[in-house]
Amino acid sequence: MYLSDADIDRIIEMAWEDRTSFEAIHFQFGLLEKEVIEIMRTHMKRSSFNMWRKRTNGRTTKHARLRTDDVNRFKCSRQRTISGNKISKR
Repeated sequence: MYLSDADIDRIIEMAWEDRTSFEAIHFQFGLLEKEVIEIMRTHMKRSSFNMWRKRTNGRTTKHARLRTDDVNRFKCSRQRTISGNKISKR
C-alpha cells in the first residue's frame, strides 16, 4: 500500500492524539496497530518513538475494546467530518 507524505503525517498526528484509537486509524487508512508502530518507528527520532510507546502502552483510549461503553465515536465531537481520509479545514 502506498502512503503519501500527507497520509504519513496524518497517521503520525492521529497516533500521537491520546483519544484517537488504533481502530480509527485502521478505519481511515487500513493499517493495523503493528503497521502504525512501524511507521512511527521509521519516521520519528528514536527518543520520540520511545516516548510515544511509553505513553501508548496500556492507555485505554488507544484501543476501542478497552474504552468504556459511553465512548462510541472515533473523533472529538468538535472535529469536523472526515471525508476521503482528509480532515475538513476549520
